[in-house]
Amino acid sequence: MASSKEYLDFVLEQLSGLEDITYKAMMGEFILYYQGKIIGGIYDDRFLVKDVPSARKKMPDAERELPYEGAKEMLLVDNVENKEFLEELLEDMFPELPAPKPKKKK
Repeated sequence: MASSKEYLDFVLEQLSGLEDITYKAMMGEFILYYQGKIIGGIYDDRFLVKDVPSARKKMPDAERELPYEGAKEMLLVDNVENKEFLEELLEDMFPELPAPKPKKKK
């Protein structure tokens, strides 16, 4: 099942207090970036974030779910209605996320 643009728009609105939130559509799903780093994405209308220590600390009871078959488990964000929580979550996660990989030259 692909994710809906409406759910993506809702999550983006919830994150509107942060600067430099972007996304890329990929095979019916959406990868979310914060200041150029991948934070997670929208998969089957679920907001999943990378499983990093700060995210586990902020969401100790979060379910681990697969965004798609063969992927690493991610954490399900079930508190998407709370804008302040989401912004704090991403800000806390940012230092732990890997830098973007340099693009390969052709």
